[in-house]
Amino acid sequence: MLFGRSRKNPVKLADKPVVEWKYTTCGYCSTGCSIEVGLDQNGEAITSRGVGGADVNRGKLCLKGIFEHELFRSAGRGRAPLMRNHYFESFKEADWDTALDKTADEIKRIQSTYGRDAFAIVSTGQIMTEEFYTLGKLARGVLGTNNYDGNTTLCMASAVSGYKRSFGSDGPPGCYDDFEHTECLLAIGSNLPEQHPIIFWRLKQALEKRRFPVIVVDPRVTMFAQMADIHLPITPGTDVVLLNSLMYVILNEGLADRAYIEAHTSGYDEFVKVVQEYDPVTASRICGIDEDTIRNVARTYAKAGAAMTIWTMGINQSTHGSDGVVGINNLNLITGNIGKPGGTSLSITGQCNAMGTREWSSCSGLPGYRYLEKEQDRAEIAKFWGIDPEFFPKQRGLFQTDIFPAIETGQIKGLWIVATNPLTSMPNTPRIRKTLEKLEFLVVQDAYADTETNEYSHVYLPAAIWAEKEGCFTNTERRVNLIRNVIKPYAESKPDLWIFNQIAKRFEQGQLINFPATTEAVFDELRILSKGRMLDYSGMSYAKIEAQRGIQWPCTEGAEQGSLRLYTDGVFQHADGKAKLIPLPFIDNNERPDDEYPFWLNTGRVVEHFHTRTRTGKVGNLNKFSPTPYMEMNPDAAAELGIKHGSYARLTSRRGDAVVMVQLTQRIAPNSVFIPFHFHECVNRVSLGLLDPWSRQPAFKQSAVKISPVSDQTAAAVRNKAARTF
Repeated sequence: MLFGRSRKNPVKLADKPVVEWKYTTCGYCSTGCSIEVGLDQNGEAITSRGVGGADVNRGKLCLKGIFEHELFRSAGRGRAPLMRNHYFESFKEADWDTALDKTADEIKRIQSTYGRDAFAIVSTGQIMTEEFYTLGKLARGVLGTNNYDGNTTLCMASAVSGYKRSFGSDGPPGCYDDFEHTECLLAIGSNLPEQHPIIFWRLKQALEKRRFPVIVVDPRVTMFAQMADIHLPITPGTDVVLLNSLMYVILNEGLADRAYIEAHTSGYDEFVKVVQEYDPVTASRICGIDEDTIRNVARTYAKAGAAMTIWTMGINQSTHGSDGVVGINNLNLITGNIGKPGGTSLSITGQCNAMGTREWSSCSGLPGYRYLEKEQDRAEIAKFWGIDPEFFPKQRGLFQTDIFPAIETGQIKGLWIVATNPLTSMPNTPRIRKTLEKLEFLVVQDAYADTETNEYSHVYLPAAIWAEKEGCFTNTERRVNLIRNVIKPYAESKPDLWIFNQIAKRFEQGQLINFPATTEAVFDELRILSKGRMLDYSGMSYAKIEAQRGIQWPCTEGAEQGSLRLYTDGVFQHADGKAKLIPLPFIDNNERPDDEYPFWLNTGRVVEHFHTRTRTGKVGNLNKFSPTPYMEMNPDAAAELGIKHGSYARLTSRRGDAVVMVQLTQRIAPNSVFIPFHFHECVNRVSLGLLDPWSRQPAFKQSAVKISPVSDQTAAAVRNKAARTF
């Protein structure tokens, strides 16, 4: 009899001969792995492998990276531009000039009729940095709309906001090398083995060399929690309470780094007043972690010679995610764990180039971490682009999550969506569907024509993917790495840079500004605009980046290498050069379980998939290991409701409902359920989406639901299969 792996379907790898390997950088998560794609004698991509000399992944790849070459010919790719007059009509193919003319004419019509801000742009975290910069130049310098944002608002906005509030600027201060030096790791709302497997492998490597405590804060018993020394199963939405209580113990037991606090921070007195309200006894009743554990964790963290905190969406996608990030920064500031080996506050980013859009897209301001609110910044960019600084708005416009309500109310009439799919990624799917119907004009620019949002577009522009073009990504640790062109774009699809440049040519204002035709020429502009600034690129070049397998900024002109860490001198980006200790009272405005909706709903990732499965759902070796949406549920809770393992159940919130397969496991608490967020047909039909007041990021992680068995299991299975068919 066969058991274990011998009974499973094996992963299938290419057995064709490779005649050429081409260097690139993975286009999935923010880890930033260097990979090589193997081409056969016909120039077709047939396999992928990790690059051994790259510091990030050291030859390793996760499951998604191993099969990334299959994306070039995956199903649903857009072959040619498409056009129609109304979203309920059938598309007709068009040539590029006709589609671009139509797009430009509609933008002009809407802006001349309703004003410049009546046309909005929602971008992504998954195109090249050079393309982000060019889109920002087009949005800010040519179209002049102030309603321009990226889908990173859905994942990283709270991290950005928290860094700015604490340190005066965005930019993760640490790096992966900190695992090699830390003496204590605190992970909050992060499941590294499934979210960022290669970063987890780096951590495991460090632990094999020397032991140090790993503490995981997560409501669910994740893979990461199972290997941790201490697991804190926190009550959802109470991270600020736990962090304040940890700091209460550190301050009241004399474990804080007083010298660092006095030399490098401001706001201490007001900060302490709030912290004193969260003694471990009081905090334990709110956050669900017993008082002795709180004291033990606080002492362990503070007594370590170097301690670091990492987090992902478990903090960011909360009703008060920005406060959670500031709380983490506060913890590291009072223990002196910023800017030194092993001591950092490190946000693990979600998308492959979320850092690139934060740095250069101009979504939240102007390129190179400049602000629309600062006259000097507006003047610098206007002079460089050759336009009147008065063309720029004086403050940031709407975030992505505010753009869609503005469509509802008629403030925004036209929308350009670039490489994102809000119909699947935004909370409350039925509301977004009705919102898109109200647009006078929607243009979707994406590599895939079968994205759900494209159902409502008037023009579709087929874009090249990932290594069908050339440019740079910036990863979690500020490492700029290169994507070389592996194969030519599919069918008639075009690189995003080309599309942006062509749109710019169709506007009078676009004739005043130089739009370089190559990404390397665009990169030269980044080098000039960044020189002397925090995110200095001036010491980089494409050749140097490829030779070093990525370079971390800042990398100043003449420097051989980049910089591992920020704030090593204790000087921050606030006007006084100090970091701010910010008081964080707990504001409990979250939706909580009650008699009618008795379960917490939590969401997260699985290793096989990426975001809404636009790509990974079409790769056979990924989809077969995670082919269907499922809900983890505690066996005791399921037994009370008459729900069996492998059956379908109905999940209902105040916003909608979904039918999903049930997986019974003790990993989940009796009052909670968990669903991978990749299957939008479940999660975003019911998710809360309450916005963080600072970052405007939605709370995907905590909401209240009720669960009931489904009587017709056969019909449920058929509907479930149909919903996930591409």
